[in-house]
Amino acid sequence: MTNREIVSHEEWVAARRDLLQREKEFTRLRDELAAARRQLPWEPVEREYVFDGPNGRESLADLFGAADQLIVYHFMFDPDWDEGCVACSFMADHFNPATIHIQQRNAAFVAISRATLDKLQAYRERMGWDFKWLSSSGNTFNFDYGVSFPLEDVEAGRREYNYTLQEQFDGAEAPGLSVFTSSESGDIFHTYSTYARGLEDFLGTYRFLDVLPNGRDEGGLPWSMAWLQRHDQYDAGLVQIEGIE
Repeated sequence: MTNREIVSHEEWVAARRDLLQREKEFTRLRDELAAARRQLPWEPVEREYVFDGPNGRESLADLFGAADQLIVYHFMFDPDWDEGCVACSFMADHFNPATIHIQQRNAAFVAISRATLDKLQAYRERMGWDFKWLSSSGNTFNFDYGVSFPLEDVEAGRREYNYTLQEQFDGAEAPGLSVFTSSESGDIFHTYSTYARGLEDFLGTYRFLDVLPNGRDEGGLPWSMAWLQRHDQYDAGLVQIEGIE
């Protein structure tokens, strides 16, 4: 653990009050950013997408259910893989507790991947998740929303990701989150997408780690999430609390 200055209680409170002012400013800026996000223009969804899901073939419109708003998590699961992405699995561990609350606010939540439905269902059962997960293996949805990349781009070592041309990027899949809304006439609009570190806002575990003295403790790793494993793959090397197995 990095050494810290040791001070009196009065000095500590003074330092904490200074930081609190910065935290409050950050909260205000976050509120302003959220408001600006809600004011983004919408673009019409002009293609007809049909997905393979637990209820059979479902269109994008079907995924809304009775809601007017839809959140789609683009879960990295290449058709050739037998397991979903480790980082997306970390993200997905946060979905189950949230979906019931999302549904109370006129919104639906699903995950969509390019792997076939049988692979998604097997992995979902293994991981103990119950959020709705569909396969886009029969359409261009993942490509159209910037999380899957054509073979020619992969072979050329360039991909258009997070609204930027990326030239140092491995693989044909990437994570993301997209939001859609449906009008009374049934028209569907794309309202927002976020990628890369924009997804960190949905990782509650990081919010807890960020308040620790060591923070995320990722600075000395080959890449930021090198410590991460699927939740059923952590071994006895984890820190144990005395008396709890």
